[in-house]
Amino acid sequence: MKIVIIGGGFAGINLAEGLAGNKNFKVTLVDKNNYNFFPPLIYQVATAYLEPSSISYPFRKLFRNRGNVQFRLGELLRVDTAGNKAILHNGEIEYDALVFATGAETNYFGMENVQKNSIPMKTLNDAIEMRNKLLQRMEKAAICNNSRERRKYLNIVVAGGGPTGVEVSGMFAEMKNGILRKEYPELSTSASNIYLVDGSDALLGPMSKKSQQDTYNALKKLGVVIKLNTRVTDFDGDTVHLSNGETISSKNLIWAAGVSAKIFDGLPKESYDRGRRLAVDEFNKVAHTDNIYAIGDTCIQLSDPEWPEGHPQVAQVAIQQGEHLARNFNRMVKGEALKPFDYNDKGSMAIIGKNKAVVDLPKPKMHFNGFIAWLMWLFIHLMSLISYRNRITTFWNWMVAYFSKDQSLRMIIRPDKRQKNPVEKVNQGV
Repeated sequence: MKIVIIGGGFAGINLAEGLAGNKNFKVTLVDKNNYNFFPPLIYQVATAYLEPSSISYPFRKLFRNRGNVQFRLGELLRVDTAGNKAILHNGEIEYDALVFATGAETNYFGMENVQKNSIPMKTLNDAIEMRNKLLQRMEKAAICNNSRERRKYLNIVVAGGGPTGVEVSGMFAEMKNGILRKEYPELSTSASNIYLVDGSDALLGPMSKKSQQDTYNALKKLGVVIKLNTRVTDFDGDTVHLSNGETISSKNLIWAAGVSAKIFDGLPKESYDRGRRLAVDEFNKVAHTDNIYAIGDTCIQLSDPEWPEGHPQVAQVAIQQGEHLARNFNRMVKGEALKPFDYNDKGSMAIIGKNKAVVDLPKPKMHFNGFIAWLMWLFIHLMSLISYRNRITTFWNWMVAYFSKDQSLRMIIRPDKRQKNPVEKVNQGV
């Protein structure tokens, strides 16, 4: 059975791993990157606490000893449902079953200026770009003599009060109060703020009231300016406009406010539900298709009675759906009855800063905060990394940062933008 998986995130990787080594399947994993990465730690790459290689791993190395799994670098253009073909930018692949595991992309809610000028927090490329931009702006602030202009370089606005927004705000606040005061003494007397903006009435909306309040208090103590029931409405690169009429002078808008799924050419319009997510049944088969499936953030499953509005777009759902679909494919080739997906909610957590985190466990219902929650967060995220190498390097970087209260990865490394047609320019100069 030829199975093509589009996307190598949590869902795609766990599906491929579940089918690896089984001679009943020929699996092709397609991704536009040649590596898997761990999204929950993206913000630590963006803030120079981890190297990109600490949270990423090449697909080909991951599957090099799995004879029935191969990797294809490519980007999906459209689906030929009649011919059972996935059309990529560099060729096409035939399939018996096609699985979408493409995750979600940043949602700017139609605000073109925000999309153009803000810094997203979704991919490894986004993280590296954010690190480079913020470090360059710190250097510009260090030589800027105009106090008002300097504040624009130093103020940081984070849009979105979910786990990513909370974690990056806490990290920036700790850096401002520690590392940056030491390394940029010329800015020690400059006024600047970290702003966290969210449209709801609480941070970490899906978590418990205790976690929300603990997080709010901890961020306030770190000096983060929190603005709830407020949305970003515009950003021109110099000024952030808010829904309450306020403006914030800043060149740094970190966008962590929302995601949406992708639209795929070739699939029926009726296959999509809210948030552009693919509607799937209890077996993760896409509505109005015969042999196309979707797992993870890109799909919405309304058949689970405990989750009538669909499962949350979190890593555990993607992991469990990938593993479950692999077991159902095994049942399919054996002629056995398929089993519906049943989500096991293992809880939620968010880190706020050093020795500060919140954890909610559903069964039994428990809440943790502070140092114990912080240790739980570290352990779970460390063990969730894809390889031992990733775990060792990440653990080492964390220990260095914890005991030294510092990290040495703040280098500006960016591609060399070479001149186009250099020969022509030389001749014109002559």
